[in-house]
Amino acid sequence: MSAIKLTYIGGGATRAPGTVLALTQRADQFAGSEIVLMDRDAEAVELVRQVGQRFIDAAGADLTLTATTDRRAALTDADAVLTSFRPGGFEMRRLDERIPLKYSIIGQETQGPGGFFMALRALHVFRDIAAEMTQHCPDAWLINYTNPINIVSDALTRYTDLKVISLCEGPITFPRETVAACGLDPDRLDATMIGLNHAIWSTRHLYDGEDVMPLIEAAYADVMASATISRSLKRRVELAVTLGRLPAHYFQYYYYHDEILAEMQSAEKTRAEYLMANVPRYKAHYRAVAASPTAMLDPAQSRDGIMEFDLSLAVLNAIINDTGEVFGCNVPNKGAIDGLADDLVVEVPCVVNRHGATPLVSGSLPAEVAGLVQMLGQYQRAAADAGWRGDRRAAIRALLSNPLVLDLQKATRLYDEMAAAQRAFLPARLL
Repeated sequence: MSAIKLTYIGGGATRAPGTVLALTQRADQFAGSEIVLMDRDAEAVELVRQVGQRFIDAAGADLTLTATTDRRAALTDADAVLTSFRPGGFEMRRLDERIPLKYSIIGQETQGPGGFFMALRALHVFRDIAAEMTQHCPDAWLINYTNPINIVSDALTRYTDLKVISLCEGPITFPRETVAACGLDPDRLDATMIGLNHAIWSTRHLYDGEDVMPLIEAAYADVMASATISRSLKRRVELAVTLGRLPAHYFQYYYYHDEILAEMQSAEKTRAEYLMANVPRYKAHYRAVAASPTAMLDPAQSRDGIMEFDLSLAVLNAIINDTGEVFGCNVPNKGAIDGLADDLVVEVPCVVNRHGATPLVSGSLPAEVAGLVQMLGQYQRAAADAGWRGDRRAAIRALLSNPLVLDLQKATRLYDEMAAAQRAFLPARLL
């Protein structure tokens, strides 16, 4: 097994303890490796280091864990860089979710105007990260989890020479959650999802080797009548029955637009406001774990559970140790999906080895679902261009092309209000 220097940018985030735990569980694959947690928040990243060191000591893992606020030092001679950060923190996410609702437009973390502005903020930081990696670790693999990963990865793959793979658990979790809601065993499902990040559909969905869709249709009435299944999952099952394939969770924002907009406008808190209220609880739990020789992360007290970003470590292991495993990755299309540009970043099964992630030929999306995916692909390209090198007009054009916007006056007013509120995290060219 190979020893590497892995730099984790965003290493002070509330999800980071779960990432270090996942790494500790895979310590045999990275024996002798140096893990550098990097974050601008010195107190937060030191807390994660303390928690992580507890895990390493308890497991007797052959890993070295350090923390720093110096990004250049963290990147110097790195073999791999894991990026998962949120410029402006949850406060900017709160604005991403709140401001669009004033214009009767869905406010969401990765979709619509919220996702667009998160991309603009992230790409503003990534321009510097890319320059620093080119100088200090030009051969390193960049494993990106920073959202919205489709737009971020699209810009990075076209405007830099970095070796970039972006990842999301969606291709794994979306189909499993949908069949589980129907009372089926997810472990008996064999599903392949293709499309764009957060905009994928199944092109293969077998249950014990047979088409799963009749089983989902048979469970439909019970699912819709259930008082214990969330409305979000019911939407997914209904989409599956109607369109004959398993959908990504995020299609609900397009196919149930009015219903979801009304829910968001009447809700007491946005998702960001809920998370902000829980951050003190997460950190109190992490401090307790760091201070105890026996405590372990409690999924109920940790951000989104534990074993965060384990997929990134599995993919990194496949690269470093040349395993040739297949994972769903976000990489340039290169003919994998018919009807999409070769250089557009898509989410498809890939063979991963020391050469990186090679997309497998995946055919085409059926006409009844392809139109929206193609439209989102054009928006993805426009947003990536605006975020990397564009000006205010280019950004408004990109925002206007998003299927949740499509209104010039709203797009212009909304853009200017959100840009003004987030100006501290945007380049001057976009203001």
